[in-house]
Amino acid sequence: MKRLILSIAVVLAFGACGFAQDIKIPVNIDKLSNKASEVVDVNLDGPMLKFAGKFLSSEEKDDVEAQQLIRNLKGIYVRSFEFEKAGEFNEADVDEVRSQLKSPLWMRTVNVRSKKSGEKVDVFFKMEGDNIVGLAIIAVEPTELTIVNLVGPIDPEKLSDLGGHFGIPKVESTKTNPHPKAKVK
Repeated sequence: MKRLILSIAVVLAFGACGFAQDIKIPVNIDKLSNKASEVVDVNLDGPMLKFAGKFLSSEEKDDVEAQQLIRNLKGIYVRSFEFEKAGEFNEADVDEVRSQLKSPLWMRTVNVRSKKSGEKVDVFFKMEGDNIVGLAIIAVEPTELTIVNLVGPIDPEKLSDLGGHFGIPKVESTKTNPHPKAKVK
């Protein structure tokens, strides 16, 4: 379900960066690793990002498009925690991250809240003039917390090409999927 919400948030953001420097992951978030049953921690920047891009196939269309997008990125950072039961983290654990994503540098473009499921998704873009230079997604569910940040110039039409790579969920954008809701692969 988290992947579906993240996918929908990214696709909605289509319609509408410095993680390591601008967004600091608070110590309380990294300490959640000890409580989580599953942890994804991706830190690709500078030479490591270029090195990781070499593992993408030059013969697969999706991989070639992902290579083109990451060519200009400065970093990809993902923190994802899955917990056995609800209540092993709280809203205060993510408020410190959200507090760093304020205007004028960052613009929240998607804000999804579900009282029924307890899911919350925020999508933020960092703008420089008319250019997107950063993207941050915070997805919260009762037993899951995911923070994704892309740093560097981003072409929104190519953003879905990163799906399925580097811990980022695979999404179908509306340009390839005529149905208005995204589908996760």
